[in-house]
Amino acid sequence: MAMQDGSYERLRAAGCADEVAYVQACLRLFFAPGVDITGGRADMPAPTISSAPAISATPTISAAATILAAPTISAAPTISAANVADIARLNKVAVFLLKALAHTPGNAAPAELPAWLDGYRRRTMSMNAACIGDSMAIDRVLRESRVDFVFLKGPLQQHLLYGDHFMKPSGDVDILVSPTGFARARDALRTIGYEVAGKSRSVWWVRFLGEQHMVREDGTRASTVDLHHRLQQPGSPSPRDIDGFLRRKREVAVAGAAMPIISAADTLLLSAISVAKAFFNREPCAGYVCDVRASASRLSEAEQRMVLDHAAEQGLADTLLLGLRAADVLLGAAGTLLSDRADRILARIDNADLFHMVVAPWLASLRWPQRRHVLWELCGREPVRYLAEAGWAASADLSRRIFERPATIEPARSEMIKIVGGAATHASER
Repeated sequence: MAMQDGSYERLRAAGCADEVAYVQACLRLFFAPGVDITGGRADMPAPTISSAPAISATPTISAAATILAAPTISAAPTISAANVADIARLNKVAVFLLKALAHTPGNAAPAELPAWLDGYRRRTMSMNAACIGDSMAIDRVLRESRVDFVFLKGPLQQHLLYGDHFMKPSGDVDILVSPTGFARARDALRTIGYEVAGKSRSVWWVRFLGEQHMVREDGTRASTVDLHHRLQQPGSPSPRDIDGFLRRKREVAVAGAAMPIISAADTLLLSAISVAKAFFNREPCAGYVCDVRASASRLSEAEQRMVLDHAAEQGLADTLLLGLRAADVLLGAAGTLLSDRADRILARIDNADLFHMVVAPWLASLRWPQRRHVLWELCGREPVRYLAEAGWAASADLSRRIFERPATIEPARSEMIKIVGGAATHASER
């Protein structure tokens, strides 16, 4: 389970209701400028943020409940730039805010926020450019070694979803191979200087998480590869057919090279898997929810029907619905076939709570469902499948307790983005 960022306690103490709502309003503006951002649903927690010339250093904790008729945004005196920055950073949506605010009046952002967002964007560009260079070298060596593989997430996916390689920081390269090709891929990466990081050598990492981190140091920066043969952690349903992600891959052109990336339907499924994983770990995940919406919005109605069937074949129908419902709550209902199916998942959690579970899981007031109840729903309430997944999760937990030693692990300097103005260090996208 990922370590909590040090900003959690500060944000929990501050409450940050207005800042959380401000981030949501910006995200809705990014996806649907000029459109009614409530999606016709009265329980969407989108507040009105009134105009004022300055910001307060200490935010008030107000339960703003007025629904916006359109995504107009301006900074209220209770909005803290530092808290907005932390919320955007933890959710990996800072560049989304920057692009949304580019289409608003000059008073739409707290005074310190635009400069911070611009700096974040520039550092993201530097990080992702290095990631693309690493990806090209990895692509060459794996092709030469005849390893079947595909890239996951990262700048290549961002360009397909948003037309921009630099929407979210990517400090490592994620690769999927088949279980039978895992050792061969690892050996191939060793030929160009990558070695398995010590923390990921254990049975828990290789067997249960189904991945290993490999790191190459060149004296100036560290390059990291996350080598996967599984696509979900124990505690949430995993895809039934990992090799299918390899069979359905497509190619994208990068600097004259054709590089493999997962299909459009699998991109949507993987984004939903990431939402479920974050939900299980109680981590902020608005960035993954944005990927769900961006992926789904590119599908025709016929393709939406196909992706529902595809998710069911993979055993991920309810995982997909969780991602889609989270997108509707955060960004407004899309009014599509996929949105129509999403309401039933985790129906006992109301929209306001689900919204905060996505954007602000640090809030002490949240009534989180027990993880076994979430697993039961994501397994389609099928007893046999639930027992199999619960048994796998229990075995993984036992393995972790036996083989994992607690340690304080800090990100390498090359994987961090320093933030001025009170916000904390940013770990790279995982």
